[in-house]
Amino acid sequence: MVHISDGVLSLPVLAAGWAVTGVLLAVALWWSKRQGEGWEAEEIPRLSVMTAAFFVASLVHVPVGPTSAHFLLNGLLGVTLGILAYPAIFIGVLLQAVLFQHGGITTIGINTANMGVAALLASAVFKGGCRLARGRREGREGRERSEGSEGSKGSEGSKGVAGIFGALAGGLAVFLAVVFTAVSLILSGGEEGTFTAVALALAVAHVPIILVETVVVGSVVVFLLKVKPELVGSLGEGKR
Repeated sequence: MVHISDGVLSLPVLAAGWAVTGVLLAVALWWSKRQGEGWEAEEIPRLSVMTAAFFVASLVHVPVGPTSAHFLLNGLLGVTLGILAYPAIFIGVLLQAVLFQHGGITTIGINTANMGVAALLASAVFKGGCRLARGRREGREGRERSEGSEGSKGSEGSKGVAGIFGALAGGLAVFLAVVFTAVSLILSGGEEGTFTAVALALAVAHVPIILVETVVVGSVVVFLLKVKPELVGSLGEGKR
């Protein structure tokens, strides 16, 4: 139940969600306008494919007590799209609410914020971790060259490191989305701690999802680095 329905949240929480979503969509639009010519030809197909993956993955959900669990893939969107993960998630959430009533209309803002901010934070962890590992590797290789030693298997090692940080990003994105959703419910109150109980059930229901997406995103990152590394910004060093 990361997709919260209408009539559940308080007005201040709904307003905060729309405010965050509006600001981050504006930032994503501003970023896209700063890119050079030909950017759309490369990014729009990628954005479309990842939005479709998010849309489909989130539709398949399993009831668990008072809540339900489903795949998110917001970590994968963060890794592959960077800042554009936010508009991709917004489009997916909007279509799910309008076409399938999966989540409410008034809660589109907060649902997007809960999943989208988590995706952006996971993206930052992935890119930051890869850059840190790359800096250390280059420093080590520089010392080896100065000592006349042979360089080690840098390429395969880089893919492994990226896979580890990709796995971390995948699990972290789902975990944060669940935490943000639980906080949204708790802040909205409810009779005699009802929403607190639902938030706890939500967290427990998504533990298997966190584990699965950790493995899936890490594996996808390693695969993409072998066949199409530009999709992950060359070990997280891209402009996104």
